[in-house]
Amino acid sequence: MTAIKIPPEHPRAESLRIREKLVEHYHKGVVATAGLIAHGRGEAFDYILGEKTTKPALNAIKAAAATLLTTEKAVISVNGNTAALVAEEIVRLANVAKAKIEANLFYRSFERELKIKELLEKAGAREVLGVSEDASARIPELGSERRRVDPRGILVADVVLVPLEDGDRTEALVKMGKKVIAIDLNPLSRTAQEATITIVDNVVRATPKLVETTGKLKQDLKKCQEILLNFDNKENLAESITLIKERLSKLAEKGEYLTLEDEKHEF
Repeated sequence: MTAIKIPPEHPRAESLRIREKLVEHYHKGVVATAGLIAHGRGEAFDYILGEKTTKPALNAIKAAAATLLTTEKAVISVNGNTAALVAEEIVRLANVAKAKIEANLFYRSFERELKIKELLEKAGAREVLGVSEDASARIPELGSERRRVDPRGILVADVVLVPLEDGDRTEALVKMGKKVIAIDLNPLSRTAQEATITIVDNVVRATPKLVETTGKLKQDLKKCQEILLNFDNKENLAESITLIKERLSKLAEKGEYLTLEDEKHEF
C-alpha cells in the first residue's frame, strides 16, 4: 500500500493523517473493518465539537486522572483503533498510573490479538494481558467476544479505562461494580451515558492530556479527592450536549463553519 502524501497546508491535514494511520493499520491487521466505520462516526461529532478539547472534556480528564490515581487495580482496555492511534500514550499512561494493559476485541482473532500486543510492546509495554488463552474469564450477561477477559486484568479490576468502547460491555462492567472511564466523542451513546466518567473528546487529544494530568496530580492525592467530590458525570455530559446544541445553533444562524475561537465559551 502506498501512503498518501498529505500537504501540511491542507485544512483537514490532521484529520487526514489520522485516517491514513487507521487505514495503514487496517492493512496490517490491527484495525477491524468496522473500526474504520466507527472512526467516521466519531469524526462527525468531532466536527461539531470544533475538533478541540472542550472545558467539559478537561473536567472529565481531571476526574479520570484522579480516579486512576486513587484506585488499586486499574486496567486500560485496548482495541485496534486505540492501539493504532495512541499506543505510546497508552503505555505512558499505564506507567504513570500503575495500571495494567489488556487487549479486548469485539472482532476477536488470535492474529489481531498478537498484532495489537506487538504494537503495544513496540511502544514500550512490558506486559499485555488478554491475549489468546489468557482471556479465560467471562463477563456475565455479555454475549459478544468482548466477554472474554483476563482473570488478572479486567475481571478483578476496580477501574477500567475503555477508549472507543461499545455500550454493552460498559454497562456490564458497571453492573459488576467497576468504575468505567470512557473516551467517546458521542455524548449520547450508551457508552457515554453508562460510564462512571465520560471524556467527550477525540482519543488522540484526550489520551496525551490524560497522561499529563495524571502526572501532575500524582503527588497530590488530596486534590484528587477534591476533584472527584465535585465531579458529576451526568452534569458534565449535559454540558457537552448543551455545547453541541449551541454550536449548531450558531452555525445555522451564521451559515458558516465555526471554530471554537469564534465562540465565547472558555475551553
